[in-house]
Amino acid sequence: MTEASIQSASWRDYFDLCKPKVVALLLLTAIVGFVLASPPYEISLIKLIMSSLGIGLAAAAGAAINQIVERENDARMARTEGRPLPQGKVTQQNAFIFAVMLAVASVFILTAWINVLTAVLTFASMIGYAVIYTMYLKKATPQNIVIGGLAGATPPLLGWTSVTNSVDPHGLLLVLIIYTWTPPHFWALAIHRRDDYAKVNLPMLPVTHGVEFTKFSIFAYTILMILATVFPYLIRMFGLIYLVSALVLGAYFLYMVLQLMFAEKEKTAIKTFVYSINYLMLLFIAMVVDHYLPIYPG
Repeated sequence: MTEASIQSASWRDYFDLCKPKVVALLLLTAIVGFVLASPPYEISLIKLIMSSLGIGLAAAAGAAINQIVERENDARMARTEGRPLPQGKVTQQNAFIFAVMLAVASVFILTAWINVLTAVLTFASMIGYAVIYTMYLKKATPQNIVIGGLAGATPPLLGWTSVTNSVDPHGLLLVLIIYTWTPPHFWALAIHRRDDYAKVNLPMLPVTHGVEFTKFSIFAYTILMILATVFPYLIRMFGLIYLVSALVLGAYFLYMVLQLMFAEKEKTAIKTFVYSINYLMLLFIAMVVDHYLPIYPG
């Protein structure tokens, strides 16, 4: 890497190291967790801002470390070859310093303005993704996303603990929803990018067990996900607005998965992946609407 290429690094290159679209989705679920744990119309705006900032910085740090570890594979894959490290826009050393600064800032903000529990859980989630998943699980087993998915499922719990300073079963139920959502979300992308993963010898499920087995696995986890989304209604955590939203969104998710299984067209997998993102966004927005406009039968 030349000195000229190092000097060409801009704020945008460091911003891209943070995987801003991924972080934005994680932050949405964290903010929803914060809102749900707060009494309606009694939200502390300062705590919400500082909680979101601390959680977002940790997620960005994990994303940067992920790109450092995977820089060589990223350079060989069409989906990731344009990232800052493979392009030589940011050095590995500078990226690592940047990631450490983000992580330290996250721990400081959450400890100083929120609580120690949230700081510890957030840091542990970052380590789970950046170290345990990226460095070990991703290369060790095709069940990597199932085992390592817990790290990416914690943001709503982190938002919840920011308010309550305790691990609440309702917050854990939100984690369960994202945990069951993660495999169908990721495996749809893995099918679309199967050749890329095969090229770099990553043991993703479509590579090791074939596309058809992966489609069946997506179907199975989609059923589990839909069941998980019904639990909050059954325990009266949410009312009818949420239930109807969850069932409609889940039914269309299942429809997309069935298309993927039995009537696949060239871009069905990537369309399923894109819908899975919209699904999670809309589901968590429905939770907030229901929180402020609760409607219960009877």
